[in-house]
Amino acid sequence: MIVDCFTHTWESDSCLGRSAPANGRAHPPGDHREPHGAAAGRHLAAAAPVNTTIVFGFKSRYLGAEISNDQVAEYVRSHTDRLIGFAGIDPTEPKEAVAELRRAREELSMPGLSVAPAAQDFHPSSSQAMRVYAEAAQLRMPVVFHTGIHVSRATKLEYAQPVLLDEVARELPELRIVVAHMGYPWVHETITLLLKHPNVFAEISWLLQQPWQAHQALLSAHQCGVMDKLLFGSGFPVAPASLCIESLYGLNHLVHGTNLPTIPREQLRGIVECDALALLGIAGNRHPPAPGGPIRPADDVHDEI
Repeated sequence: MIVDCFTHTWESDSCLGRSAPANGRAHPPGDHREPHGAAAGRHLAAAAPVNTTIVFGFKSRYLGAEISNDQVAEYVRSHTDRLIGFAGIDPTEPKEAVAELRRAREELSMPGLSVAPAAQDFHPSSSQAMRVYAEAAQLRMPVVFHTGIHVSRATKLEYAQPVLLDEVARELPELRIVVAHMGYPWVHETITLLLKHPNVFAEISWLLQQPWQAHQALLSAHQCGVMDKLLFGSGFPVAPASLCIESLYGLNHLVHGTNLPTIPREQLRGIVECDALALLGIAGNRHPPAPGGPIRPADDVHDEI
């Protein structure tokens, strides 16, 4: 089974607010997207080689951007055999964020969520954000942390560093965390988190557009013994899944004919064929939980930073 763990789709760049391309270079090197290349039709075509594709909503009050959860849920409903929607949540409005998280889970059948601290202007372990994560843990929803460094020149790199997630993982050990893009450019911070915390994972999109950096990152992951915690992601519309799979399997060609170490092919295949839905606890959790006891309040989880 192949799961693409990181994609977006939108019909108009107006959804991107200050992160729209017209505001300056806002996309990673090697970006293969075309005008209107993020539309749903292209997204579905690009997902052809994989069994299941996760599609993210996105909201940033700071950047004036929103790919609405309703829009993502409507798209997913038309292809439930192939797509899963993750809610885009902005923790800078904690009451609204928690309410939207519950709505996304219970009404829109979204089993996970994504946040982007650098693009949403919040410290990853602020009290506001911790309330949202605690609610996600209660609802058994994994959280994807998008570094967001290429989203806009306005993003704040000091909030993108993966090491800042250590406190989140310590305080909420039951919460399943995914570090997007292996935390690029802080790859070794991410590997340290993978070693330290059982419920921290990473996906590899964007890295594959820079093959040498991808080779070095995955070689380090192999040498540290955390390849089984890496998930496949294309980063669409940055690139289609087929190109990313081809790039991943071709990484060892970079060192062919040298004495430099290679990454075992079976471990590269393990990334592509990883049962990510099981690792993230959503294989049997794609529908809202049955009504039951009261939801534990998350208001007192963390003191204000």
